[in-house]
Amino acid sequence: MAEFRSGFVCFVGRPNTGKSTLTNALVGSKIAITSSRPQTTRHTIRGIVHREHAQLILVDTPGLHRPRTLLGQRLNDLVRDTYSEVDVIALCIPADEKIGPGDKWIVSQIKQMAPKTTVLGVVTKIDKVGRDQVAQQLMALSQLLGPEADVVPVSAVKGEQVEVLVDVIASKMPEGPAFYPDGELTDEPEETLMAELIREAALEGVRDELPHSLAVVIEEVLPREEDEDEPTSRSAPGMLDVHALLYVERPSQKAIIIGKGGARLKEVGTNARKGIEHILGVRIYLHLHVKVAKDWQRDPKQLGKLGF
Repeated sequence: MAEFRSGFVCFVGRPNTGKSTLTNALVGSKIAITSSRPQTTRHTIRGIVHREHAQLILVDTPGLHRPRTLLGQRLNDLVRDTYSEVDVIALCIPADEKIGPGDKWIVSQIKQMAPKTTVLGVVTKIDKVGRDQVAQQLMALSQLLGPEADVVPVSAVKGEQVEVLVDVIASKMPEGPAFYPDGELTDEPEETLMAELIREAALEGVRDELPHSLAVVIEEVLPREEDEDEPTSRSAPGMLDVHALLYVERPSQKAIIIGKGGARLKEVGTNARKGIEHILGVRIYLHLHVKVAKDWQRDPKQLGKLGF
């Protein structure tokens, strides 16, 4: 009988290469936020993949980049620590984009920071191109990583080759028992997941000036008290009140998030609420407030206060 294997894997790559979507597909639940913006992921959310022969713990890191702010520097330090501690690093390259200088820079950083860690290549989004292009990308990625690295094509959206990838990663893991009990999908605190879902909803469809400037803090989560004056839909038994603060750096950004007559903030609340209710398994009433914390990304004191 094959030995049980378990260990830690981290998906790396440029922004929007499908890392978070792949994490969610492997775990089978939405735990990593997905967005087409750089620096969307800020916390190392661990997703846990349970299979009969293995347990893989997925560590989702912020993308490695050339930092321009203190926040950027701290996020990079987080990545460096992660690279040296995992068993496998999987570099994600989309099938529909040529390998560029950014990808080569990431590979050089991996070799420098974690020379002993096993690296493998993942060609993502194979549903977007034809077979010939997938084959070309597999060859190019193989050349970039070297002949000893395995390269696997996948489509997280269509679920193609996902199990093949699980098997390849598992084969690189050390033999050993499971780290987490069966059925557990992440070890992140619920507050962190809630904050990430609110942040994702707030970033949806807004101008490019916002991504780095937005931080979300969950202030409190309380059982909702029944109110005779309110409609029953808002005071159902077992319902929770979630109070969250959205911090931006400038009043103009606050206006973007709130939208005309508060319409945008209401939409953010509606979208985030669905995701949070799915994770918690209970109905919630979400209170969102937007505050300006001037230049928080460059201020060590404010960064600490916001959890970075």
